[in-house]
Amino acid sequence: MKKYVICVLLLCAVSALQAQTFYPGKIWKDNTGLHINAHGGGILYHGGKYYWFGEHKGERSNSAFVGVTCYSSDNLCDWTYESVALSVEKDPRSEIVEGCIIERPKVIYNAKTKKFVMYFHLDLKDKGYVAARAGIAVSNKVTGPYTYLKSYRPNAGFFSENMTEAQRAATAKPEDFIEWWTPEWRKAVEDGMFVRRDFAGGQMSRDMTLYVDDAGKAYHIYASEENLTLHIAELSDDYLSHTGKYIRVAPTGHNEAPAIFKKDGKYYMITSGCTGWAPNAARLFSADDIWGHWTEYPNPCRGEDAELTFHSQSTYILSVQGKKDAFIFMADRWTPENPIDGRYVWLPIRFENGLPVLEWQDKWELTVFDQPERESVLPGSNYR
Repeated sequence: MKKYVICVLLLCAVSALQAQTFYPGKIWKDNTGLHINAHGGGILYHGGKYYWFGEHKGERSNSAFVGVTCYSSDNLCDWTYESVALSVEKDPRSEIVEGCIIERPKVIYNAKTKKFVMYFHLDLKDKGYVAARAGIAVSNKVTGPYTYLKSYRPNAGFFSENMTEAQRAATAKPEDFIEWWTPEWRKAVEDGMFVRRDFAGGQMSRDMTLYVDDAGKAYHIYASEENLTLHIAELSDDYLSHTGKYIRVAPTGHNEAPAIFKKDGKYYMITSGCTGWAPNAARLFSADDIWGHWTEYPNPCRGEDAELTFHSQSTYILSVQGKKDAFIFMADRWTPENPIDGRYVWLPIRFENGLPVLEWQDKWELTVFDQPERESVLPGSNYR
């Protein structure tokens, strides 16, 4: 009997170890045996559980024909399918009708209103990526259903906090330039040409994430100005609108897929370049204050395929509960020819002399965060 009990305990220990092992880029099955369908997503930790929200994709299209899915987990490895948290609608007059574009959904909890708030990049059905709106939905329950409230371009009628008076008064317009990427065109973009163009109707909002700071202040970070410049924008106290306060980060840098976290009072942001569904080299930024000054550093990825971010693109950075300074880089390995087969690349973030570093691992466990940091430093260049 004693041997039997020991064998059972050993089997349980082995199962627990396997449950805590990550296999980046491999098929990741949920409790039903299906590959998790939550692409471009983010995670909310609430009530002792992790909730993973992401885009539901089909076999032939990246458009939304189901909506935003939700999964839950106690250990970050074993995921239970919960629901379609936000469903697309049948009504052709709806902004989220079947066939629209819903990308990079993120959910945050508002402790004051007791509401769960979802933001996502929304583009209208059959209109391509022209609308470039922020979509907002809300729920009383973490798993939903979420009620769609509205979409709009953020911060209509407001200039960026870090635009000078001369930049606000400048007169250069996109139609003044036959070619992009000339020195003159680049200077015009840096001086806020697209911000002025979109001033009245609001700023473009595509690839995005949300971040809630220590005091509960929430921020919306998104690719704007034709994907040429990132914006970091403050949300209202109820998280349901923008306050008009925002900054521009890396004008003409052509960044998208922002993912942000905070360690030891310092903010870090990992982004990607803009190459469609094809992977590219990740970018790294840091700042002592979320309102900047933001400093850019070289690609944080190391090793084989580092220049392609290990064939993936950032979507979110997750803080592991119960472990100090433990952060997971979440990324998607897109397969546009069969979107539903898109894989997830989760990797532990290590720090070398205070800067994030990503290294490929075929498999890894949460115990990796128990290892000491390394010492070295990456040279940087500055953006405002």
